[in-house]
Parts: sequence; structure tokens; C-alpha cells
Amino acid sequence: MSEKERISDVSWKKWGPYVSNREWGLVREDYSENGDAWNYTNHDTAEAKTYRWGEEGICGICDDLQKLVFSVGFWNKKDKMVKERFFGLTNGQGNHGEDVKEYFYYLDSTPTHSYMKMLYKYPQNSFPYEDLITTNGRRSKEEPEYELIDTGIFDHDEYFDIFIEYAKESQNDILVRITVVNKSENEASLVLLPTIWFRNTWNWGYDDYQPQLSGGEARRIKVNCKDLDIKNLYAKQSLKTLFCNNETNNHRLYQSANVNEYCKDGINQFILTGNSATVNPENTGTKAAFFIDEDFNGNESKTFEFRITDKDIRDPFSDFTTVFDERTREADEFYAEIQKGIKSDDEKLVQRQAFAGMLWNKMFYHYNVEKWLKGDPSQMPPQKSREKIRNYDWKHLNNEHIISMPDKWEYPWYATWDLAFHTISFSLIDPDFAKHQLKLFLFEWYMHPNGQLPAYEWDLSDVNPPVHAWAVFRVFKIDEYLRDKPDLEFLESAFQKLLMNFTWWVNKKDVNGNNIFEGGFLGLDNIGVFDRNATLPNGEQLEQSDGTSWMAMFALNMMRIALELALYNNVYEEMAMKFFEHFLSIAHSLDNMGDEKFSLWDDEDEFFYDAITSSDGTHMYLRMRTIVGLIPMFAVEVIDDEMIENLPNFKKRMKWVLENKPELASLVSRWEVKGQDSKHLLSLLRGHRLKRLLSRMLDPDEFLSDYGVRALSKEYEKNPYTLNLNETDYTVKYTPAESDSGLFGGNSNWRGPIWFPINFLIIESLQRFFFYYSPDFLVEYPTGSGNYSNLDQIANSLNKRLSKIFLQDAHGKRPVHGQYERFQTDPDFKDYLLFYEYFHGDNGRGVGASHQTGWTGLIAKILQPRFSQKEIAESETEMPEDTGEKK
Repeated sequence: MSEKERISDVSWKKWGPYVSNREWGLVREDYSENGDAWNYTNHDTAEAKTYRWGEEGICGICDDLQKLVFSVGFWNKKDKMVKERFFGLTNGQGNHGEDVKEYFYYLDSTPTHSYMKMLYKYPQNSFPYEDLITTNGRRSKEEPEYELIDTGIFDHDEYFDIFIEYAKESQNDILVRITVVNKSENEASLVLLPTIWFRNTWNWGYDDYQPQLSGGEARRIKVNCKDLDIKNLYAKQSLKTLFCNNETNNHRLYQSANVNEYCKDGINQFILTGNSATVNPENTGTKAAFFIDEDFNGNESKTFEFRITDKDIRDPFSDFTTVFDERTREADEFYAEIQKGIKSDDEKLVQRQAFAGMLWNKMFYHYNVEKWLKGDPSQMPPQKSREKIRNYDWKHLNNEHIISMPDKWEYPWYATWDLAFHTISFSLIDPDFAKHQLKLFLFEWYMHPNGQLPAYEWDLSDVNPPVHAWAVFRVFKIDEYLRDKPDLEFLESAFQKLLMNFTWWVNKKDVNGNNIFEGGFLGLDNIGVFDRNATLPNGEQLEQSDGTSWMAMFALNMMRIALELALYNNVYEEMAMKFFEHFLSIAHSLDNMGDEKFSLWDDEDEFFYDAITSSDGTHMYLRMRTIVGLIPMFAVEVIDDEMIENLPNFKKRMKWVLENKPELASLVSRWEVKGQDSKHLLSLLRGHRLKRLLSRMLDPDEFLSDYGVRALSKEYEKNPYTLNLNETDYTVKYTPAESDSGLFGGNSNWRGPIWFPINFLIIESLQRFFFYYSPDFLVEYPTGSGNYSNLDQIANSLNKRLSKIFLQDAHGKRPVHGQYERFQTDPDFKDYLLFYEYFHGDNGRGVGASHQTGWTGLIAKILQPRFSQKEIAESETEMPEDTGEKK
């Protein structure tokens, strides 16, 4: 069976890399009085504390309900603790917010996880925990993060490369290969602990059934669990087995009596101290490990083999090499077909690692808010204050699924607008998973009864840009192209729930009922002059051009979905008309606010700005040029005549609106003016406004970088923007990399860097405008160069600028690696990629979360040759011949 054939069989996805890289410091595990999640559980106490909602590990795998977990621990005989979780800084410890301080790389994975590979670089000397904490604590926000490589711990190659590979013989039969390479010329020792354990579900008072692990044999740990088919963990070598229980060590953490013997950290304590009293001599428990203590000669490599299986096998390693060879061959064949239009080997390497990172960042996510608020029957009830700290109005939320995470260390919880972008890349390799992810958040145990989508666990009620409808239709069209069949059931069911979400926005975020939307910070953290979630002191109202533009985009997305459904069921023509009119009303309001007919488009600067409305009805622009002013470009849709002719009721109603509401029709719609090949345009931008926005966006002295479009104009590097409001001075400066602001923890920055999701939407919008305007619509590119390009050529050029972040330049260097020469030239580093949260606005260096293969995973889509127009129904066009794009 090929990987392509396996994808539709969900049983092959029963086991996967669904283990978090960090469970400590999370809201779900926080039962404190004050909601201080970062300190209630921390890195050092995690070793001895049993979690409630999930498990963590290094390169771990588990079943889809996380009943049983396998992971690997390491000890170099110098560290203060066994390395069984990745270390990083809390929000308060880092000078730019939380940050993982390890180097690990996701190298490969198939969609069913029939084959997976990752690499962890483990230092041979004592891990510099305190140095990382104290040095970052001393650094100001004007200085970069102090990273693990800065400590010098890799300077003399004194580290191990540890490759972990998985290959499935069948759905519940998983082969594990661990290859350890001593990169030093000197001898070095390493303890490996391939560990298996049950998530503790028996202590909470709902079901006291306790599964068991048992041993006594040198090559096998037996698994006994009524809910799983797994029977054995085999080791190829004859090894010592160690057993304890996945139970909190109360004595160590709280100086109180332990309820259970041989606690969670029992194996660790035995390894560190040799105290055999911490492990169970009866060789039973709920956590167990093989004990491997090896000496490595200089540059020596050793391989260790294991098998997690639902079978009793006399010789479990006889077919080991055969299975691995088959699965790696199948993985290569699968990606060869995906990448058949990509000519560059380097592009293939980048894309495959991007796909691998996305697949490895799938995670079991469990959060039942009602139980979290009330506590469990057999546990101490939470503090009363808990009821008002956070998420208390989301009691319906009950999540227990495999979900795509932004980053399983820095963001081991879903973020809804991030996930919408994840699904675009996922749809290229596993459209069923992409569709399921989008549907999850529309189910009643995710979506609030009022129609709001949950944002993320730190504040489920926060407001993110409404891009879910865009992603639904985008994935629908990609899936249709790949399978030559439309999944109308998916599209229709999503549309019905998206109606509720659209209504929530209209009812909750249009305070004055004027179709101007105030969404707060809208995921852009510190983009504004001040916290855009804050209440202004004198009753002023912040009018957001991006909030309003996102809603215009939402309306057009819903209209387009309804039109697609109307081709099969004419009932949807009425819904298409409803969103057509709603879009026109939003567009009209953007230019006609209040009695003064105030517009968020500033005719003087020819740019969209946020504005402040005072209680007396007067308005004031916040004349700071950010991507907020570019977001109106995203509200664009192009429909061809053939579709209109096939929907007579929609055509009739549309004609009536355009004839009887000229104040709506004439401003922006251009619907009545046919473009190339009889197409119709709906947009917030007429041609002149589009060109004026592009003149700013394509100016190297403002938004245009060699690596994409910046989030803030570079103009403010030399001339910071200043504002005095209510006797308070605000200053915003262009900062191309790490944040110099403490807003939202200071761990992300929208005041200059390049962000992939916004760039991706800019590119798609340009392609849609080109589809209407044809090659005759030319724009100076770059601004000031005297050269002119059409919109499709500009979109293609922006694609290449984003790709350039990861690809090798003429000197073999990758901008993403930044200033670190070792990352640029060392064969053991240079081709291993990290997919960062965002990128330096001037040189492309990676910044922020280092495994954000979530929305930065869009690079996989950007590198993919574009499909035909069938892919996204009139929203993309063929590229010039010399680009290697499909025709």
C-alpha cells in the first residue's frame, strides 16, 4: 500500500507525534490562586509533577487519545537532571518573552506518520540552564535573545547528534530507531532512556481503572491496557528495565507524604543518584524505561532499535530493516509526486522539512473548561478566585482531539487564526486532515453558543481576524483540484456554522451599528500606537481600518461560498445576495462614518489609517503607516459572467441593488464594469486607491524588503511616529526584529518584521486583482525604479522574496540562519532548518518562536508550483513560462 492510498484510512493515524514539547507553564495545568500559569508548573518541577491534561516529551509519540506515550530521555552524566523535556525561558525570564533554548529539527514525516524522522543536538557538557536565565535576564529589549549557541557549548563539537526515526509496520506496530553520533573527537558517555508510560487518568475520580506495565525480561516491557491493542515494547539489545509510577512526588515538591510509591521521577532519581529505592523492584508500574549506558569513541555512531507493537513476536527485529526501507522509499515516492514541478533540490529540501515540521507539530489537545473550573471529584477543589481569572464563560468547551499547533514548545495550544493558515499547506499533502481541522472549530464543543470561535487557551474570548471562511473555501478548492471532485458536504456544513460566527461579529464588534468593526488587537499584538484592546480614558472610540476590512473580506468569502453552493442548490442564491449587500454596506461605511461622512481613507496621504472618534463625534487619524492600512486589499473577489448567468435569481437581485442603491454600487464595487474575459470585481479598492497603496507597499524605503513586505514602514526608523493623546506621549519606532515593547509580553513584534500570513494574503490579493485587471494594469515596481510590472509579476516576485529567506544564496548561505556562521557553513547545521514565527525586516533572520511551522509553513505552499485556475476558482492565474509553474 502506498502512502497516498493510506491517507484516507484514519486507522493509520491512530499513532503519531501527538506529544507536547512542553506541558509545564500552561493554563490547563494551572490551578493557582492568581492564574500565574508560568510559575505554577515550571521546567524544574515538571520532572516530579503528574500532569492533568496532557504529557510532554522529546520526540514523543502516542495514540490519538494519549492513553500511552513513548518518548526518550537522555543524560550526559554532567547535567543536573535527566533531559526528558526541552528547556526554555518563561515569559518573565526572557528579554523578549518566552523562548525555547534547544536545537532540534523535524526532518521528515508522511501524513499518516508511517515514517518520521527528527534530530536533537544534545550537548556533552553541563547544560547552561543558569547562564541562559541570568544572561537573558540582564539583557534589555534593545539586545537580542541570548541563545544556546551563544553560550559556546557547541564550540568544540562536544555534542551528540541524536536521530530518532519511526516506521510503522502496520497501524499498531511501530518500529523505533535511535542513532547517536558523537560529534566530538573525544570519548563521551551517554545514558539513553527509551520510556513508555500511561497518562494518569485514574486519579481524577471518574474512572479508577489503572493500566499496568510489567517486565522481568531483558528485552521486553509488557503493556496491559483494556483500551489499547498495544501489548509490548521490545528492545533489540538485552537491557536493564526500570519501573515507577506516573504519580506526583508530593514529598519532593510539597514536603508532604506521598500517596503512591515509586513516583514519576523515580527512574530519574535512580539514574542521577543510584538510589534503587526510587524504582520498583517488582518490575511493574505505570511508567517504565530501558536503561542504556554507553561510551562512545570519538566520532563514533551507534544505533539502537525498539518496537512498540500489538503483537507477540518471537523475533521482533527480523524484518526491521525491510520495514524501514519500505517506509522511507514510500515517503520518497509520496513527496516526489508532490514536488514533481519543483526543479531545485534546495527548494525540495526546504519544502519537505516545512511539511515535516507541520506534521510533527500535530498534538493531542485536551481541555474541558467546566472540569478545569470546578476541579475533579477526587482532588482538592480549585481556589474560588479561579472562577473569575480566565475562560469562565466558556464552560461548553470540551476539546479532546489531535490539533495542529503553532509550535509544540512555545505555543503548545491552538491559535484559531494560525490554524486557518496551517490548513492551506496541509491541504497539499492531506486534504482530509485540513478539512477536519477547520470543521473542529465549528463544532458545538469548540464554537461558543453565541457564535464566537475560541482564540487560544490564555484567553478563549480574545478576537482574531476572521479568516476561517477564507480557509474553508481555499481548502475546498485545493481538495477539489487534487481529487477532481467537490466535497460539497464539507463546504455546506462549514457554511452553516460560519453564519453563526459572522453574526457574532456583527452583533458584538460593531458597537455603533455602523458597519465599522472594532476587533481589538486582532492578533497583531503591538502594531498600534497603544494597546488596541485598551479602553481609552475619555470615552474615545478606536475605529479600525483592519477590523472593518477583515469583515469585508469575511463577507466576500461567505458570498463566494454561497455562490459555489448555489450552483448545486439554488436556495443559496439568497444567502449569496445577503453577503453581497453586506459587503457593499461595509465598503460604504469605510468611507462614510458618522454625520461628517468621515472616511478611513486619508485623501491627503492616500493611505488607510485607524482613527479615533471622540465623544463629540469628531475624528482624528492615527497617521502611522502599518500593514493595517494594507489589509483593505484582502477584501477582493472576482466572479466570471458564466457563474452569474447560471444563477438567475442572484443576477436579478444584484441588478436591482446596483440600480436602486447607487451610493453603494458606485463607490467600490466595479461589478457593473466587466474586466478581462467578462469578469466582475468586488473590492474595497478602486484602481486609483490600489495603485496608491501599492506605491507605499512596494517602496523599499517603506514596506518592501528584500525578503517580503514589512509590517511597519521603514520610514519610522529615522523618524519615529509620535502621538500625544490625553496628555500622554506615545512613540513608535521601526524595529525590524525583536520587540522593544512590553505589550503582550513582548514576545512578538509587528513593528517592522516580515510575517508570512500577511504576506501570503497580499500575494493572493494581487493575483485576484490581476485576474480582473489583466496584464495591462501596471504599477511601478519597486517604487522609484522607473520599471513597471503587472500585478501577477509583482505577486510572483514577492513569492521569491519570501522563499529567499530559506533558500541558499550564491554563497551557500541562508538568510534565516542570521549571523551565526556555524549555522551558515557547518555541514552538521547548515541544511537543517528552523521555521520561525517572523523574520527580520531587513536581512531575513528568523525571530521569535523557532518551530513555528504553523503559519510559516506557508512556505511549503509558496514553493509549490501553482495549480491551474481550477484550484481556487478564478482567484489565481497562470505564471510566466520561465517560472516553472504549471500551465
